[in-house]
Amino acid sequence: MRWVALLTLTLLLSLGALGAASRIDIARFSQGDLAGWQERSFRGRTDYRLVRMEAGTVLQARSDASASGLYRQVEVDLTQTPVLHWSWKTDALMQGNDERTRAGDDYPARIYVVFSGGALFWRTRAINYVWSSHQPQGSQWPNAFTGNARMIVVSAGQQGLGEWQHLQRDVLADYRRLFGSDPRRVDAVAIMTDTDNTGQRATAWYGDIWFSAR
Repeated sequence: MRWVALLTLTLLLSLGALGAASRIDIARFSQGDLAGWQERSFRGRTDYRLVRMEAGTVLQARSDASASGLYRQVEVDLTQTPVLHWSWKTDALMQGNDERTRAGDDYPARIYVVFSGGALFWRTRAINYVWSSHQPQGSQWPNAFTGNARMIVVSAGQQGLGEWQHLQRDVLADYRRLFGSDPRRVDAVAIMTDTDNTGQRATAWYGDIWFSAR
């Protein structure tokens, strides 16, 4: 019966591996964990720090006419785990800006998913999931600075302002719809609260981020 025990063990290990692959943690802010996250500044510095709130430990972002982001390099196979999960909260919006223009390209909260172009670096693409101050939920458009990035409004205006929003997106489906092809792979995930173009201020809070199977 040794072969039965071996078969059972193999099956259990296989199931365990499948279970582990069904969730890919990107950010574990609730655990006080910032390992692997790096900062990149575009103009000034948004202040990112872990804070305690009613929801537990979260990442707080404060921007004052600044634009810097936190990013984590990570490889995600969207054929296995295509659904991105996250939560965020903000208590104020941008005033008087047109987010479709370079002068108005500011958001109190956004998450980038970056796709590698491989050796063809100019084919690197990104989807920006944003909290828009003025565009309706579900809107999408090319980023004002590069045609390789697309914006999708997942939170809009006053709706849910000051409250935690728990969101999820099928990134594989979004990529296929926006770019008309299959992505190579997810290369990085980034967070950015930015107000450099409008010169305004914004504060946002981010919860844990992960990918899962459908």
